[in-house]
Amino acid sequence: MGAMLNLLLVVTVILFSILSPTHGYDPLDPFGKIIIKWDLLLSSPGQHHVQVTLENMQEYRHVEKPGWKLSWHWLNQEVIWDMKGAETTEQGNCSAFASSGNLPHCCLERPTIVDLLPGASLNVQVANCCRGGVLTSMSQDHANHVSAFHMTVGSSPDGPEEFYMPSNFDIGVPGYSCNNATSVAPTKFSTDKGRRKTQALATWEAVCVYSQFRSSPSPKCCVSLSAFYYQNIVPCPTCSCGCSSSHCVKDGELPPYLEQKHDPDEEVSPVVKCSDHMCPIRIHWHVKVNYREYWRVKITATNFNPMKNYTNWNLVVLHPNLKSVQQVFSFNYKSLTPYQNSINDTGMFWGVQFYNDVLLQEGKIGNVQTELLLKKDMGNFTFREGWAFPRRILFNGDECVMPSPDDFPRLPKSAHSSSSSSAVISSVSVVFCFLLHHLLLLV
Repeated sequence: MGAMLNLLLVVTVILFSILSPTHGYDPLDPFGKIIIKWDLLLSSPGQHHVQVTLENMQEYRHVEKPGWKLSWHWLNQEVIWDMKGAETTEQGNCSAFASSGNLPHCCLERPTIVDLLPGASLNVQVANCCRGGVLTSMSQDHANHVSAFHMTVGSSPDGPEEFYMPSNFDIGVPGYSCNNATSVAPTKFSTDKGRRKTQALATWEAVCVYSQFRSSPSPKCCVSLSAFYYQNIVPCPTCSCGCSSSHCVKDGELPPYLEQKHDPDEEVSPVVKCSDHMCPIRIHWHVKVNYREYWRVKITATNFNPMKNYTNWNLVVLHPNLKSVQQVFSFNYKSLTPYQNSINDTGMFWGVQFYNDVLLQEGKIGNVQTELLLKKDMGNFTFREGWAFPRRILFNGDECVMPSPDDFPRLPKSAHSSSSSSAVISSVSVVFCFLLHHLLLLV
């Protein structure tokens, strides 16, 4: 019996470790990942042509500006002679090739690669390049969830002539960790309008996964609640995103970073407007109207960051009634079914392009909002016990802090019960007055 208990404890610890946020598992997107794929296209002694592709396989989590910065560690001091679709941030020391009359593009043992910016010269572009390192999510924009670049890799003067796959990958985005590349089936390429297929000499893949805990020790958003039948607003929990006021900006004050010079392609430290919750993003869920067969909800996302616009933002909501969404106003919507359509209680919202796909920085217009019309399931619909409010909300793939279920707006006593009680009291009063009147007449 003791041995069985010990085995159960070990299994529990292992499962907890596997499912821990530190390891990047997301139950709402269990297969979400970024794949770094290397295709060896052509190889000759000392010179190798490679195509590198970054593919975002996540349903709702994207890589926003300043974009990815891919790095790795060469095993044999290889050099990059030429690149198209991307470039290294530094050339490094290429003095060993000074006598060749042509210096490599990069001689660093650990290069850092960045995507070219939009508008790069056509002679350095390749397919799926030049977006500044931005990768959209698969659900939000399937056409722009891939980045690619080509490079020519050479050996150092005393290095081996064959190609060796590098190691220790990093995409330079907070929260992501990558494993080493493994060999997979060679990629096949379609040519001549699909009539002919060619394939790479060899292909390797490295997988990167996201962990909110790795990205930031504190949450990045919170949720407040209200309802037409409840007179108060349930605010975000106090200090939802921490209580530090070092980067807190009071009304009427300018953020200190506006007075400092910084690289526009680098993300500055987070700055938030002073509040009880201290979050850059607040999501408000309001139960607005109750119809006979439908009910209506208003969702508002407010930006409290005076330094940042959120481009291509998205919301993911977990609520049991999302299986019966009838209409969504002013947002795009997609139902997410991560478990093969067995559970349909999760939905994704994002803005309409050129209308509200950018959530502007803190201010009067620093918010986006929509309304939902949901059909009631008469078998289990109720406003009691907080049923009308979401179980989870994520903004840009990060989970928001919810109020405690004990604080959810509560439905008051039903009007039916109140009216029945009033009717009984009124009837008793009438009968009592009638009897009292007759007793007075007898006297």
